[in-house]
Amino acid sequence: MDYLGDYYALQQCPAGTIPYTIRPGDTFFSLARRFNTTVAAIMAANPGVDPNRLQIGQTICIPGTAPPPGCPVGTFPYVVRAGDTFFSLARRFGTTVAAIMAANPGVDPNRLQIGQTICIPGTAPPPGCPTGTMPYIIRAGDTFFSLARRFGTTVDAIMAANPGVDPNRLQIGQRICIPV
Repeated sequence: MDYLGDYYALQQCPAGTIPYTIRPGDTFFSLARRFNTTVAAIMAANPGVDPNRLQIGQTICIPGTAPPPGCPVGTFPYVVRAGDTFFSLARRFGTTVAAIMAANPGVDPNRLQIGQTICIPGTAPPPGCPTGTMPYIIRAGDTFFSLARRFGTTVDAIMAANPGVDPNRLQIGQRICIPV
């Protein structure tokens, strides 16, 4: 989305929501699962949007909060999902609990809230992977199903983040994007 599109979307999304640009395969149901919200909440934030007629490139509003502007250099924002702990996030993103705690002063690791944005040490996904995903290089034995289980996401979410990738023809060394 261009700068003016971002600005327009931010002006149009109600408080407590963030703009999101529709990608191939998106549905209100898949977005509700990805962003830990409900179809009803997405519909309420988008009056007049027909969930059966979503258009690629269309901007809608997703209940949640925008990433904090204050993530320290060397970290990237992450929205907490059900079941996340600092330990599980450290394993998923190849860092340590201590490093996550240092990047999030004042955040109680025992009181994480779904939808809360925290900072994860590391680098944000490079261009080419959409926001909310991270790059992954296919290894021997990988399937979308095994990757979904490993990274705590769904096959549908991986497919939506990788339009044009045939899950039955994965190649070792192939780069895909994994929803985070």
